[in-house]
Amino acid sequence: MIAYVSVGVDDLVRAKRFYQAFLPALGYDLSEGPEGLSYSLPLRPGQTTAFPDFYVKPPFDGQPATAGNGAMVSFETSSRQQVQELHTAGLRAGGTDEGQPGFRAAYSPNFYVAYLRDPQGNKIGLFFADPTIPTKDH
Repeated sequence: MIAYVSVGVDDLVRAKRFYQAFLPALGYDLSEGPEGLSYSLPLRPGQTTAFPDFYVKPPFDGQPATAGNGAMVSFETSSRQQVQELHTAGLRAGGTDEGQPGFRAAYSPNFYVAYLRDPQGNKIGLFFADPTIPTKDH
């Protein structure tokens, strides 16, 4: 199980604007500290942990942040409409388009996805996949 994911950023103000545009809609709460932004899912009754956490922080080594080539973090949404809404919100909050919402020929027929880059260049995916809902082929 993945416990947390971190992305490096140089500008926490820009990063906060971007991530606040969609992570709260996915259930994440924000905690801020001198080390950066920490997003976590709330615990449900009976839970001791709720993974994964998502951290947005300057690199620990003090060097400039760089986006990983081939690295991406994806978040599951509750609907195709939410994919569209959050993609738009991310663009309005300083992100750049890396792939408009829609189906992809190379993916399963139920996988609806959009891609963004945060202001630092980190790639973010937003997806919805439900085999009980009609697909791109119907």
